[in-house]
Amino acid sequence: MKHILDNPAFNALATGNAKLANGTRHIKYFSPEVSPFIGFKELQPDSFQQLFDLLPFDGPIGYVTPVETAIPEMWKLLSPIKGRQMIYDGDIKAVNTSNLVRLSNEHIPQMIVLTKLTHPGPFDDRTIDFGNYYGIFDGDRLIAMAGHRMKPLPYVEISAVCTHPDYTGRGYAKQLVEFQINQILQAGNIPILHVADGNDRAYEVYKKIGFEVRSDMYFYILQKQRPA
Repeated sequence: MKHILDNPAFNALATGNAKLANGTRHIKYFSPEVSPFIGFKELQPDSFQQLFDLLPFDGPIGYVTPVETAIPEMWKLLSPIKGRQMIYDGDIKAVNTSNLVRLSNEHIPQMIVLTKLTHPGPFDDRTIDFGNYYGIFDGDRLIAMAGHRMKPLPYVEISAVCTHPDYTGRGYAKQLVEFQINQILQAGNIPILHVADGNDRAYEVYKKIGFEVRSDMYFYILQKQRPA
């Protein structure tokens, strides 16, 4: 039997993120302004064709899988990203929360600016709908943040962990991640996250906090191929 985290996007859309789900019983997707991720209940030979016909937009979309996958020719492969899926195995942390601010719609413009600068992963106008985004400010300037994304219950993904380049090395990412860990554990769930290969600095931070690698993961960023 496959582990629920082998198919995180579909299982999130079917459980913890069901209110954000579009699609059918077998193919689900987020609205593009929330997240590009899609999922198949089971990958079948015609699944990508069915997805092509189902989606009301061209993409980009993100397909997440623990195995290398051949992408059919009706899809253009924009970027294959290899990474690691990590699970937290530890206890509640002692975290300073005095400088943490819960982020809301008024902060979206600054969140977009910060993620475009730091590239923590896909982030758009309604990604905040995943919930539980907290940030750190220098005056009125957002300088670090983290929140939730996929929720294939009982697992909850910590995502959009980023710090403005002028403020790195001050422990803000560690503080925000540990705060998110506490929030997830206190709700009775299990923290997970994904880190791209090559992002060694983040990987080492996550290891020191208490995350362990569960599996390699492949993120295929795709767009519909339209006839010329």
